[in-house]
Amino acid sequence: MPSFPALSGDTQTDVLIVGGGMAGILTAYMLGKSGTDYLLIEADEICRGVTGNTTAKITSQHGLIYGKLIDIFGSEYARLYWKANEEAIEKYRDLCGNILCDFEDKNNFIYSVNGADSLFKELDALKNLDIPATYVRKTSLPFETSGAIRFGNQAQFNPLGFVAEIAPKMNIREHTKATEFRGTTVVTDRGIIRAKKIIVATHFPIINKHGGYFLKMYQNRSYVIALENAQQVDGMYLDEAEGGFSFRNCGDLLLLGGGSHRTGKQGSGWENLERFAEKYYPDSHIQYRWAAQDCITLDGSAYIGRYGKNTPDLLVATGFNKWGMTFSMISAMILCDAVHGNENKYARLFDPSRKLYLPQLAENIIESAANIFTFSAPRCPHLGCALKWNRYEHSWDCPCHGSRFSQNGKLLDNPATDDADFS
Repeated sequence: MPSFPALSGDTQTDVLIVGGGMAGILTAYMLGKSGTDYLLIEADEICRGVTGNTTAKITSQHGLIYGKLIDIFGSEYARLYWKANEEAIEKYRDLCGNILCDFEDKNNFIYSVNGADSLFKELDALKNLDIPATYVRKTSLPFETSGAIRFGNQAQFNPLGFVAEIAPKMNIREHTKATEFRGTTVVTDRGIIRAKKIIVATHFPIINKHGGYFLKMYQNRSYVIALENAQQVDGMYLDEAEGGFSFRNCGDLLLLGGGSHRTGKQGSGWENLERFAEKYYPDSHIQYRWAAQDCITLDGSAYIGRYGKNTPDLLVATGFNKWGMTFSMISAMILCDAVHGNENKYARLFDPSRKLYLPQLAENIIESAANIFTFSAPRCPHLGCALKWNRYEHSWDCPCHGSRFSQNGKLLDNPATDDADFS
């Protein structure tokens, strides 16, 4: 990966991007290509967080989502959602054409082990939307399924290899932490930056006074092991059930994912993955293991656009619901148009100020409140929730909004912006 110097004193720019993950990098890349003056700052090093931990599937098939989108938003919305993601895939395909980043065209499959009714219901929704998809009875997975829905012409890649190629000449400052936002002026630990527009691409938004993201989002943690000497799978696979497994190959390795749970809640860590590998891949052994963290919205769709209703010069990209690669590209498309004052045909789909559904909102508020009023130490510096010990990763995790801290209180994951005080 390329490295960049820290900011050295006060400066100004037309567009300031806060956050150096894939969404921020792609937005900066597109702004640069359009000749726009920009600066990207990253508190650590680019792509060291969520982007570095992704399984990097580039797909428009996000579980059995299209029937749900029709029920919540209507058919027009659902079809545009698919078109936005398909356009994102094509943009990656075009950009990766001359980059050594292990880009591969793959079929994507959503499978079920609990009967095919849910698959057929989704197929009906896809047919009504004129989205090409097929039902397959047999898969290359090592266990019996009820079949799968296949999306063709999807992809997978190595995001760090991709960023290593496009980023070296970009205007980036690493080890530069935003500490305060004053309109379109940002105070950092290295100097003050004055901008005309600000884009917050910090995974979970770090400004609390606009947008209410701490109410309408939470974070979810999941786990991955990379297996040597495990059979290849023909494509990318995901169980339609919440507690199921994910599969894709990376060279000679099989990436097996699962164990998803709300951050701060008790999960199984890598244990279920290890037991599964022992049963179905008895000759394999674990070469690597890691965990990923994702922002989950209450209605299943991302938040991309104005940070709040009344912040025309403060923009955001968040809530990618485990599909960060395609949504990072969609974010770059929408945010670049917003910066230039151009209308984007997908912008209204992901408007962060869209109507919230009260039962979901109430459930999330109750979950957070229960931890705010838990009288135990230590506490999260974000909004004061009681932290929970993660015995698998030896960290203190916040069940309210997903901030994580080391055993000594060092910040690992936002939205908190400061270390925890364990004294």
